Amino acid sequence: MCAQLPIDLHERVSEERERLGQTTSEYITNLIQEYYDMIENQKGGIQMTEKGRTMAFQIPEELFQRIKRHLERETLRSGKKLTQRDFVLNLITQALDEADAENTAEQNAPH
Repeated sequence: MCAQLPIDLHERVSEERERLGQTTSEYITNLIQEYYDMIENQKGGIQMTEKGRTMAFQIPEELFQRIKRHLERETLRSGKKLTQRDFVLNLITQALDEADAENTAEQNAPH
């Protein structure tokens, strides 16, 4: 696969690829995969509505790579693609459910 890019975009891609320590093939593969994951989430996942909110934050590269490896393992194990979005939403929901249960237990405990 080949593509001609404007020089400023090429330089931007090269800088980021080098910063991540990836080959051009790895970097472009990750970009394309993330793009299709995003499209898939919009089609098959929870649809964003007027009430939907976006939450965005940066994480260290090492943690990001650990998450990607986990998602790949879970996809292979279950036979169903686990997306970054679903993974993070499941973690948040689980943590909030646990916090709610603890809060309820504290409120119901004798004083």
